[in-house]
Amino acid sequence: MTTLPVPEFLHRTVLLDEAVDALDLLGPRADGIYVDGTFGRGGHSRLILSRLGAQARLVGFDKDLQAIATAEQIADPRFQIVHDSFATMRDSLAARGIAQVDGILLDLGISSPQVDDAARGFSFRNDGPLDMRMDTTRGQSAAEWLALENEQVLERVIREYGEERFAFQIAKAIVARRAVEPISSTRQLAGLVAGVVKTREKGKDPATRTFQAIRIFINKELEDLETGLNQAYDCLAPGGRMAVISFHSLEDRMVKRFFASKANVAQPDRRLPIRAVDLPQPEMKLVAKMKPSDAEVGANPRARSAVMRVALRLPWSGR
Repeated sequence: MTTLPVPEFLHRTVLLDEAVDALDLLGPRADGIYVDGTFGRGGHSRLILSRLGAQARLVGFDKDLQAIATAEQIADPRFQIVHDSFATMRDSLAARGIAQVDGILLDLGISSPQVDDAARGFSFRNDGPLDMRMDTTRGQSAAEWLALENEQVLERVIREYGEERFAFQIAKAIVARRAVEPISSTRQLAGLVAGVVKTREKGKDPATRTFQAIRIFINKELEDLETGLNQAYDCLAPGGRMAVISFHSLEDRMVKRFFASKANVAQPDRRLPIRAVDLPQPEMKLVAKMKPSDAEVGANPRARSAVMRVALRLPWSGR
C-alpha cells in the first residue's frame, strides 16, 4: 500500500490510560494477543504496546487511509494493521492465524484529525467538499447520496441517526435545494439546515445532528458496531476483556444492550426440578462504566460525551 502523508492535526486520545488499564495487561496476559479495533492516530495502540511483553501481538483495524499511514510508521514486530472495519474481525484475525484474543478495545466515532481536516467534509465549521467517508477508496460520498436519495429516506436517516426533530423540514429543504443546484460543500449543507432549524440547544450548531446522521449512515457505523460487537465476543477468549468507548447515545445504547444480553440470563421457575449446575449462566460480567474526568474534559472538550463500558468474558463461557 502506498504510504500517504499524514496531515498535522492534533489528536487527543480520550480515556487513554483508563481504556488500556481496563484491558488488564498484567502477569501472563502481558504476552497475550490484543485488538485495537479503531486505531485512529494510535494513542491507545502505542500505550498498549508499551505495556505488552516480548511475545505479545497487537492487531489494529481502521478504515481511514490517514490512520493506516500513521500505523505503518510503527516499527514494532508485535504490531499489525488491517485496512478494514473491525466488523471484519473474525475473518481478518483468522487470516493471520488467530482464533482467540485476550482483549479488545473499540474507540468509536471520528477522530479530531478527521473533524479538523476540511477536505474530509465531516465538519460544518470549515468549508470543504461534502464527502464524510472514513474510507475514501470505497462507497458513496455524502454529496452523492444527498443528490440521489428520496425525501422519505432522507427524513428517516436524519431523524433516526441524528435524533433530529426537524428531520421532515430538513429533508424537504434538501430536495428543494438540489433541484436548483448540487449540494456539494459542507457550508452549503450547514447553511441549508440553519435556515430550517430555528431553535437548538444552547451552544449547539443547528447542523450538528444532521451532520452526525449523514456521517453515521454513509459509513454504516451502527451496522458495523452491531456486527463488530458480535464478532468481538466470538473472538474474545474466556477471561478476556472488551472495552468500548462511545460518543453518542445511539452507540452507547447498543453497547449497553449487547453487554446486558451476555451478562443477564433468564432464570427458570424455581419450582422446577433443575439442578444448580444445570441453571443458565451469564457469559459476561460487567466490569466498569466510566466517563472522562473533569480535568480531561477541561483539556479536551470533545471528550465530554464519551462513555466507556468494560465487560469480562467469564471463564466458563468457552465454546
